[in-house]
Amino acid sequence: MTVSGLPLLQGYALRLRAPARADLPKLFDWYNDPENVAPFDRFSLDTAESFEAAVLAAPDDPRSLAPRFVVERVQDGLVLGFVGHYQPHPVLETTDVWYVLGDRSQRGKGYGKEAVGLLVDYLFHEATLARVGATCDVENVASYRVLEGLRFRREGTLRSALFHHARWHDVLVYGVTRPEWAEAPRSLNPTLVPAP
Repeated sequence: MTVSGLPLLQGYALRLRAPARADLPKLFDWYNDPENVAPFDRFSLDTAESFEAAVLAAPDDPRSLAPRFVVERVQDGLVLGFVGHYQPHPVLETTDVWYVLGDRSQRGKGYGKEAVGLLVDYLFHEATLARVGATCDVENVASYRVLEGLRFRREGTLRSALFHHARWHDVLVYGVTRPEWAEAPRSLNPTLVPAP
């Protein structure tokens, strides 16, 4: 199994590629690991079967929260995590990105920034989007540093918008427009390389 219809996105240290069947056990473990997801988000367990079905269906479902790309290190093929995108609102014309570096030993090395940069490049290249957004818990400093490092602007705060760990949390709203992304230094925007 490989998810069809997804290109290979080649960066400097990373590539984003379609999930393959061999990736699913590791992705499933990370997706269902409360240490990866729960500290800053709502958490619920999936079954391996429902997770695989969601990954396979994601390319045809713009609202899917399933992983769309595997984050892989070019140097040695090590799988570091996964990224995705979805349409969060039924009326507003926006697409949000999300990201997980499941291999905690590889965090803090710039991989999150490069992975999200590749994904945003892809979205602006492949679609007629005017804006790409993202949200994160106000306490998720690592997440919003990735966004701010890519020149996303903090657009506001949704107060008491996410319930987890027995209390309501505020959520930061970020966005970058197509002209802003085009003007960002190219060191922030790795070049897309189509799959052979």
